[in-house]
Amino acid sequence: MILQNVTDVTPEIVAAARDSLLAGGVALVPTDTVYGLAVAAGRPEAAARIFALKNRPAAKNLPIMVAGVDQLPTLGVVITADARTLLDAFAPGPITIAFGVDPAAAPEWLAGRDEIAVRIPKEEALLAILRETGPLLVTSANAHAQETPETVPDILAMLDGEPDVVLDGGPRQSVPSTLVNCNLPAPRIERVGQIPADQIEKVLS
Repeated sequence: MILQNVTDVTPEIVAAARDSLLAGGVALVPTDTVYGLAVAAGRPEAAARIFALKNRPAAKNLPIMVAGVDQLPTLGVVITADARTLLDAFAPGPITIAFGVDPAAAPEWLAGRDEIAVRIPKEEALLAILRETGPLLVTSANAHAQETPETVPDILAMLDGEPDVVLDGGPRQSVPSTLVNCNLPAPRIERVGQIPADQIEKVLS
């Protein structure tokens, strides 16, 4: 396990995380909300390790993080007018959007998926890694159905095993991103997190 302090993001830190992720490793990473467990897209064996670390049912799909709006077309997502409005207002930042997926445009690792949840984080270290790796599957770094601890030592004590790479960015909030489903006739807030519901409703009104 590599323990890195990411107060100052260096090429060495980014390279260590990139190399581990692309080799099928699991990384504990700071985000602009809670800490997350990340794996490279298209690595089902790595995703299985996340479920084991969290003691989480494997049937649940993992959210996706990308470095910017320009990476969204590579996922084959259908960007509705409402989704575009939310992206313009809140991304990068603590908003996760559920998009419909166009099967003809989606990559092979999303085969069979008709909906995915995607977020663009506002976290320098994670964005630097995402630019190197491409899309990552990222879920909160906690035991299933438990709140995410705010510090790396508390997270490691909770998990059932150890990630391959640990990036310690100091204490983080325990409040997740706000989740809005835009794969519906009208957008629906499915989880209220750091962005209050009234701000979402105001932007979409």
